[in-house]
Amino acid sequence: MTYILGIDVGGTFTDFVAYNEQSREVTVWKDFSTPGDPSDGILNGLKQFPAGKEISGIRLGTTIATNAILERNGAKVAFVTTQGFRDVPFIQRGNRRFHFNSRWVKPQPLIERSNAFEVLERIDCDGNVVTPLDMASVAKVADAIAAKPEIKAISLCFLFSYINPEHEIAARDYLASRFPHLPISISYDVLPKWKEYERASTTIADAYVKPIVTDQLGELESRIADAVGAARVVVTKSNGGQTTIRGACDAPVQMTLSGPTGGVVAAQFIGSLIGEKNFVTIDMGGTSTDCSLIVNGAASITTDFEVEWGIPIQVPMLDVRTIGAGGGSIAWIDKGGLLRVGPESARSRPGPICYGRGGTEPTVTDANLVLGRINPDNFLGGTVNLDMEGARAGIARLAEKLRMTVDEAALAVIKIVNNNMVGAVRSVLIEKGESHDKFSLMFFGGAGPVHACDLLKDLSMSRAIIPVHPGQFSAFGFTATDARVDRQRTVQMTSNRMDFARATQLLKELEDDCLAQMHAQGFTGSIDIERRVEMRYHGQNYELSLPLRFTSFDEATAKELWTSFDKAHEDRFGFSIPGEFIEIVNFNVTAYETLGKPQVPKLAQSTSAPKPVSMRSVGYDEGRHDTPVYRREELFAGDAVQGPAVIEEAVSVVVLHPDQELHVDDYGNLHVSERQAR
Repeated sequence: MTYILGIDVGGTFTDFVAYNEQSREVTVWKDFSTPGDPSDGILNGLKQFPAGKEISGIRLGTTIATNAILERNGAKVAFVTTQGFRDVPFIQRGNRRFHFNSRWVKPQPLIERSNAFEVLERIDCDGNVVTPLDMASVAKVADAIAAKPEIKAISLCFLFSYINPEHEIAARDYLASRFPHLPISISYDVLPKWKEYERASTTIADAYVKPIVTDQLGELESRIADAVGAARVVVTKSNGGQTTIRGACDAPVQMTLSGPTGGVVAAQFIGSLIGEKNFVTIDMGGTSTDCSLIVNGAASITTDFEVEWGIPIQVPMLDVRTIGAGGGSIAWIDKGGLLRVGPESARSRPGPICYGRGGTEPTVTDANLVLGRINPDNFLGGTVNLDMEGARAGIARLAEKLRMTVDEAALAVIKIVNNNMVGAVRSVLIEKGESHDKFSLMFFGGAGPVHACDLLKDLSMSRAIIPVHPGQFSAFGFTATDARVDRQRTVQMTSNRMDFARATQLLKELEDDCLAQMHAQGFTGSIDIERRVEMRYHGQNYELSLPLRFTSFDEATAKELWTSFDKAHEDRFGFSIPGEFIEIVNFNVTAYETLGKPQVPKLAQSTSAPKPVSMRSVGYDEGRHDTPVYRREELFAGDAVQGPAVIEEAVSVVVLHPDQELHVDDYGNLHVSERQAR
């Protein structure tokens, strides 16, 4: 037997899913994460799997790059640019996060100004050489870098190098010969698109995380080999595709949003099984909640992402919005005496009070435990006993300050964190111009199902779906990822001055680049190519992305493209301007190889009504109810449960409200909706 293993490293837990390729059985488990060295948590979890030597492949979602940027513990980076432009990363944009806050200070870039250098060269906006590259100035910069042994990586971003990279490549080659031990990132490889600040910021971020990613992934690969043998280890990128360890080390900025993508991939996969195409995914873990939108079966790709306000990273990634709302989010009283929840999290250590790992501040998990929504004897399948009395004491301290009962305070904590998630869901829908009435909610993460029924009511949506293995759903998604490479480039053209030959040649170059990267990573099977262009009416500031259904430009295909853009603009914004000049801004090409997917077996059909295994008191808005408790593994396809009810499994729980009902589909997914009148 051989297994494909998906691993999702979160802030509180590291999740594991092992898929047996012969029997189609899925084994899931969790272990506490080790923030100081995530590889320790992975190795600890691998020890719990007795068939470790039979693992043929490991697919990993990692927060190494994300944490290095958020915690500002990446490498010291030298930034090299065109003469006169060294301050681009420091000037940033002209806008402000808070317009009327005179004390607001914009975030610092990932480099120090003393490590920013200039070289004499200039290429104009058409790619013509205005000033040849002065190699003496490059040598002078190299001398300055050599005098700073603290510099561990180099980033290069020359003006208009996305059109003509000749000077950037020549400078890179010279610096590589002077510093063979230092990783070098150039903007033409990282982000060959316009907008100088965004391009510089992304290239700097790539260099900033390169040394730490290379060291940690290299060590992790070695330790995994020692633990389970010669399993092939791949890493999930921010675009939802996978890459090799070598590919991840070469372009680590592509992993900035690695972890949350697994749940989106899994939601697409489950949606295709059950015939659902439109979801809002809500992944609530111990530290944060990630929201994303799946429309017509496709996840949204974006390059508009900031690791913190004003620090953009513009590589292709799944459009996932993250807020600080998780099971470990700390409840606290602000200076005005108001209850707040998050964004600070207790994480895995010290964790919520009820974990008994040293936590002293009450959290969302403590509130759920006090309300009877979580069984203290069934946490992680009974492997961890929760401290009910400690949790109650923590919530009681809040209640005393708020002049509430303990239950009222616990419900207030739940309502606040729910409201934070409601805002995130509405944001992703409104920004895409979508109405909530055609979408279902899909909840996963260890804490997601606990809040699913609350949010279904708060959002006035028709249905929530809790998939199989929700607590390890992202790790399950990693077992279903495909190999994928995205390449993009800015070459501005307009509908009245379209260079057909140049556009066709550009598509071919991007396609060849994608294929070369796929082959270099060992993916040589059936590779599909997807081509897109980002377009706008002349004078607009934002683009729409349209697919190309042809491989070469001519009068006929261009006319088809302009017509398609008018229609897309009408659909998105409610109007179009036929005959107006249209700008093509960016060309995008994606290569992907569809890899094997886990085959999810169907559940046996129900032959009788499900029976509860126990009763317990559970707190709802209207008060406590004696609530029947069901075991999820004892539910079968076609079963129905009327609220109030609690459906428990090893790593999560669904809390059904009195006016809701639940149905089990053929694959074991739970569908929650408002109770129908009988």
